[in-house]
Order: sequence, then C-alpha cells, then structure tokens
Amino acid sequence: MQKITIAIDGYSACGKSTLAKALAAHLHYTYADSGAMYRCITLYALRKGVIKDGSFLEEEIVKLLPEIKLSFKFNPDTKSSDTFLNGENVEKDIRQMVVSENVSQVSAIHQVRVHMIAIQRELGKNRGIVMDGRDIGSNVFPDAELKLFMISDTEIRTQRRFDEIKAKGLHHVSYSDVKVNLLSRDHEDTHRRENPLVQAKDAIVLDNSDLTREEQLEFVVKLVTDLTLSES
Repeated sequence: MQKITIAIDGYSACGKSTLAKALAAHLHYTYADSGAMYRCITLYALRKGVIKDGSFLEEEIVKLLPEIKLSFKFNPDTKSSDTFLNGENVEKDIRQMVVSENVSQVSAIHQVRVHMIAIQRELGKNRGIVMDGRDIGSNVFPDAELKLFMISDTEIRTQRRFDEIKAKGLHHVSYSDVKVNLLSRDHEDTHRRENPLVQAKDAIVLDNSDLTREEQLEFVVKLVTDLTLSES
C-alpha cells in the first residue's frame, strides 16, 4: 500500500499528538511532533536565560538556532516517540507551564519558523509520516494527501491538558491556570503574523469532544484506507 503524508492541525490540547502517535504506530509511519520542536527551542532559550519574565529579544533566540539539534526516538515503554534536545530526553521538561506560556511567542518569530519548516519538510520528504501542529496542512505540507483539522470543547481541552500536566508530576498548576493559558494560546496562534492557525480548505474537520481515542483512530484509519485504495 502506497505511503502518504498525513497533516494534523488544530487548537492546543485537542488531542492532536495523541491521535498522531496512535495513527503512526498503527500505520508503521514516522511520527513528528512539530509543537514539541518549538517547545524545545523555547526550553533551550529559557535555560540560556534569553527568555526572562516572558520577555526576550528575537535576535537572541535566532542566534541559538545553530546550537539546537532535535530528534525523535521511539520509547518502547510508552509505545510512542520521545523528543530529544541535543541528545537529552526533554519530553517531560517541554510540557512545563513556563514553556507553554512562552512557546507561541517564540514560534511566531519568522527565522524560527523558517528553520523549523526546513527541518520538518526534510523529515517528510519520503512520505510515510504523520505530523501534527498548527500550520502543517496549510504551510509545511500543503500537498499532503490527508489533512485533518481537530477541534474540541474548551472545557474538555482544559481538563485534558490539566490531567496531562498532573500525570507528569507537576502538581503546582491549577485548572484555571491551564484554561487561561489555552485561551491565550488560541488567540496567539490564530492571530500571529507568521503562518497562523487556519483550517486548510481541503482539511477534514474532526470534532473529538465526545469521541474516545479508539473511535478517533478508527475514523482516521478508514480515511487513510479509502484514500490509499483509491490511489492504488
């Protein structure tokens, strides 16, 4: 069966990564979390002291880009890919609230997006990839054979992200903190100048507010099967 490129976009905490990971595992495709890539840059900038109290100079972050090496490695325990920054597993660190509070601003920097998009397109040059983010179908892979745009109820998204943070042992974050952060990210993602979050014209909308993970996967696997069979 011919491999395709699958682009999944949508709002924060809609379950994009969860679906993308499950789909990649089911299809034996490569999975790449574009959001994690931007989070890595943000984490690195925080560690270097370039971001302080939510403020930073764009040129200082751009200077750091050549020092950053990103990769994804399959974790047999979680049966999904972990994110590595310069050889260090930072899957937990990049989910910290301080990273969430700054990543949208960092990802809006033109040079950062150009740098990341080049890496993302290199990862997907041979197809057989599932990538999720906010501009994958609209900008990174505009010719992707399958594009999804995920949406979900705000309260459900907040609870999902809150549970995720708690599961990672970060118990100092409140539900209200998470909700404020999500709404702020929604606004920043949809209003930024560089490749804002938009639904690609040929994307299929997936509202997973009332769907289980299994139901979502089943729905998308059928889309992939129908698409690949029609093109074979």
